[in-house]
Amino acid sequence: MQSITGVSAVDETPVDGRSPLESDRASTGRLGDRLFGGAALGSGAIVVALVTLIGVFLLSQAIPALAKNEANFLTSTEWSVSGDHPRFGIARMLWVTVLSSAMALAIAVPLGICVALFLTQYAPKWLARPAAATVDLLAAVPSIVYGLWGLRALGPTTDGLQNFLRDNVGWFPLFKEASVSSFTTIFLAGIVLAIMILPIITALSREVFAQTPTTHKEGALALGATKWEMIRTAVLPFGKPGVISASMLGLGRALGETVAVMILVSSLAAGTDWSWSLFSGGETFASKIALGSGEFDTPQKTGAYIAAGLVLFILTFIVNAIARVVIERRKAFTE
Repeated sequence: MQSITGVSAVDETPVDGRSPLESDRASTGRLGDRLFGGAALGSGAIVVALVTLIGVFLLSQAIPALAKNEANFLTSTEWSVSGDHPRFGIARMLWVTVLSSAMALAIAVPLGICVALFLTQYAPKWLARPAAATVDLLAAVPSIVYGLWGLRALGPTTDGLQNFLRDNVGWFPLFKEASVSSFTTIFLAGIVLAIMILPIITALSREVFAQTPTTHKEGALALGATKWEMIRTAVLPFGKPGVISASMLGLGRALGETVAVMILVSSLAAGTDWSWSLFSGGETFASKIALGSGEFDTPQKTGAYIAAGLVLFILTFIVNAIARVVIERRKAFTE
């Protein structure tokens, strides 16, 4: 094709048939994808690096203290970190942490699932929305408020229940009479922790149940299933991975809770006999570190508490890893 001057015009149409404007847009899009992919990869690498650096820091600070420890760190109940002959162990802290968190999870998970099912499957819209917002607001309440409320309001009301369980089920180790005479026990902490993690489990479970494909639910109903049978065969299996994830997030919150446990659980004197009971006192990893922060005046003392923090770090990592494995196996099974 020639122009009026007789000079041949250059055909600017790309080889693929797109206009120059369309080609520029496609090129910009590819560049944007590369930039976004690089940013996502960098963010993931930063997170992995931060977790790795935290682990390295905890190890570097804990190993010198553990090397001087004259007691078994995993099985001892002593905690004497001063002097030339330190003796400290995490057995009691580990038991109190696991017991209170397990009790909280045992209460919060069934209750959270029931609330989520009610809000998504039974409640009318005019009730479901404000009720869901109310449950979500519980997650914004500071932990110190939960602790004070549990101590002043909930604790006295559970005193009678604790006495009832001691008198009637005291033969079972978890409900055996312990050295703590008041209601500030692991039992009370477990109930308050359950209330604290309930909004997390409920909110995530609600979102997962609400995403159940309508065809699955209508198919079950069309085959003659009742409302509960439809929920049991369609909604619950679809939401199981989400419920597991929500439970593990709640468990992580319970394992690391500090202020509320400090307020709710009575500390035990040195040399107190070991007890498996829910009606005993003690400290979790987080509350022990917080209570002992005033002793961080020497590397030996600081290293002992950091060693306890390292165990909590590993514990939460294991919990999340197990949850991830369960979810991935569930996805592979459903696919």
